[in-house]
Amino acid sequence: MVLRAPSQRLTLNAVTTPEPRPAGVPGTDPTVGFPGAGPSGPAGTTAPSAGGPPSGPAQTAPAQQPTRHTGRTIGRTVALALLVFVTIVLVLFVVFNTQTVDISLVFTDVNAPLVLALVIAAILGGLVAILFNAVMTVRGRRRNR
Repeated sequence: MVLRAPSQRLTLNAVTTPEPRPAGVPGTDPTVGFPGAGPSGPAGTTAPSAGGPPSGPAQTAPAQQPTRHTGRTIGRTVALALLVFVTIVLVLFVVFNTQTVDISLVFTDVNAPLVLALVIAAILGGLVAILFNAVMTVRGRRRNR
């Protein structure tokens, strides 16, 4: 009875069974870097390569090519299109709202361009929303303790 190591390949008439190709790596040789990989001579010896480094465990596998992520590419394209659209809308907003308006503050009145008043109002509204979100997050963490 002959015992074989579990990593040794089964042979049939000096033909080795191929390793399955790794998923997502097209065009790479899945047997590079494995012991016994390459053309086999008599009694399972490997034939020397012509002019190159010897194949075997000391040889490292080639770097894998990065796979394309089409979902990320589409997402980036959509984000870029939205950025361009919002930029155009904001430029038109500034161009069409250049007239001067009276802004009544608590203690005084100010004359300023309408676009400046609207931008300041939008920034203050965003700050209120961020503050509200922070307060609700802290309250939620205290309840979960």
